[in-house]
Amino acid sequence: MTIRKIGIMTGGGDCPGLNAVIRGAVLKARSLGWEVLGIEDATSGLIDLDYRSPHGNVWLDEGKVDRIHSKGGTILGTSNRSDPFRFVVEKDGKKVETDVSDRVVENYNKLGLDALISIGGDGSMRIAEQLARKGMRIVGVPKTIDQDVAGTDYTFGFQTAVQTATEALDRLHDTAESHDRVMLLEVMGRDAGWIALNASIAGGAHVCLIPEIRYRVEPIAAAIKQRKANGKPYSIVVMAEGAKPLDGDQSLLGPRGLGEMPRLFGAAHKLATALERHVDLEIRVTVLGHLQRGGSPIQFDRVLGTRFGVAAVNCVEAGQFGYMVALRTPDIVAVPIAEAIGHKREVDPQGQLVRTGRDIGICFGD
Repeated sequence: MTIRKIGIMTGGGDCPGLNAVIRGAVLKARSLGWEVLGIEDATSGLIDLDYRSPHGNVWLDEGKVDRIHSKGGTILGTSNRSDPFRFVVEKDGKKVETDVSDRVVENYNKLGLDALISIGGDGSMRIAEQLARKGMRIVGVPKTIDQDVAGTDYTFGFQTAVQTATEALDRLHDTAESHDRVMLLEVMGRDAGWIALNASIAGGAHVCLIPEIRYRVEPIAAAIKQRKANGKPYSIVVMAEGAKPLDGDQSLLGPRGLGEMPRLFGAAHKLATALERHVDLEIRVTVLGHLQRGGSPIQFDRVLGTRFGVAAVNCVEAGQFGYMVALRTPDIVAVPIAEAIGHKREVDPQGQLVRTGRDIGICFGD
């Protein structure tokens, strides 16, 4: 099999380390004499070859990727609204979801690509696996700050997001203690509480609420009251955006929009309102939101991203299509994409990390 041209794209939410992957892949591919086409805004640049964004499909060489490994975001642009299997189009004056995946395959062939590297999270890997079944030569690179993609020990971006949350906690401790307040920090984590749990342990939180452990307000209030009784009239609560109360569900911003995932919104504010009925301390909410996605990646994510990019090109060279690169410490290996998307990687409520949190006095609201 002769490889001359490959494509590379980034899908889903942006993430620290994406540019490191792109750089690693381009430098390795160029050393083999291959051309590399950067596809704009996830599959948007394959759904419509005339599609134009500020990024645009672009041929990448050593100069284009020089020093991008230290920059946040992605030089190719990204999108979480370009799923070709449920793409939003206007039909008879109404917006509907439709399958345009055949057009993606057609344009992939029209561009003369011999393979495609798809960098993304669980949703992007599912799309990649479906496109692979339609005959496209695809290699996946797992990306998510939520750390919920199965099959790999770590995804790049996670460690940087945890560092951002930990630094926020260090600052919140200062102001919480100064004003005798309860500070709620909401972090990302739709279905997995890895950011919240790791940041809570690293940042000295007193309460940690994660999607895998449904919470009740009463134990949280009791933990806050106990701290006050012990002469500590302030508390720090870390809450994943997808945390669920025992008698309810995740807090959403309304119905799911066409071509979109449901949008989580307001979890910490709802908890604050509920807590006000139980504690007599002032409560303040900080939502980190997209601050966790932006910024320069820490060295771990730069190194892992670079290794993933190089390994993805190695997979293409070896003809390992339909596979995803993964960290199985200390090595980077290839695993079938279908195997990786079979289930989400979630926190084990009985696992050692949660037990460590409990052993140092963190309340999980259960």
